[in-house]
Amino acid sequence: MPRPLPVALAQSEPLPAGAPVSRFAEHVEDVLAGFPGTRMVIFPELHLFGSRVRPADRDAELAATAQPLDGPLVRQLAELAGDLGVWLLPGTICERGDGGALHNTALVLSPEGELTASYRKVFPWRPYEPYLPGDRFVVCDLPGTGRIGLSVCYDAWFPEVARHLAWMGAEVIVNPVMTTTADRAQELVLARANAIVNQVYVVSVNTAAPTGTGRSLVVDPEGRVRAEAGEAATVLTDVLDLDDVARVRRHGTAGLNRVWSQFTDADRPIDLPLYQGRIDPGRWRPAGAPPE
Repeated sequence: MPRPLPVALAQSEPLPAGAPVSRFAEHVEDVLAGFPGTRMVIFPELHLFGSRVRPADRDAELAATAQPLDGPLVRQLAELAGDLGVWLLPGTICERGDGGALHNTALVLSPEGELTASYRKVFPWRPYEPYLPGDRFVVCDLPGTGRIGLSVCYDAWFPEVARHLAWMGAEVIVNPVMTTTADRAQELVLARANAIVNQVYVVSVNTAAPTGTGRSLVVDPEGRVRAEAGEAATVLTDVLDLDDVARVRRHGTAGLNRVWSQFTDADRPIDLPLYQGRIDPGRWRPAGAPPE
């Protein structure tokens, strides 16, 4: 049975930090009016924390506008998702954590108006970002549909993130991005590579020009680009069939490569000196994968 997930990627310029949530709500409502079958709306990284200041003052601006997860901003966003009855991924927020630490945190807000998941970016873009890294990978179940995994922008450059999310059972990796630099071309390659080597969908939504470089895209579990935007503000739509992940893993990429069925019971663990750990064949298959 197909498990469709209609998504809308809102490639747009960021709103100024501290702007009323009503401005964001109008944009989400416009997206849904244009694409009424959408079940999940996704925005770029730091979409609600656009800068009003020169780069030298950006860190101070973030510190002044950061919000806790139990604060009014997240509460209003959750209420918005509940009012509209959709899964809402509003990009990331600048989260104020324990002791005043700043985190770049992705949110998943449910159609029931609840904060279902939050993920702190594990690989902030150093030395350019002031955030404290997160300490765990996060997946989120969509009842009746499947499981998504969260990564943020620069996380895509580290294969450990996508591999771990896929191992945790993610069938879609959602990667909100705020790329304003010349390396978007490389990110497009990484999106396809992460999809191919983990046999998952990858959804990467970037900030629109002139602030960002756009080119949001949706990649299927075999690495094919299903949809891609230009640089201008737009809404990219697609319907992901999460059963396609199971099909590719069962029969192989291009009908050949079954990366999650690599090991046999007779294979020995492989030491990984870099991690002071190892690959254990008995733990290789993703969570929720059917038996061979």
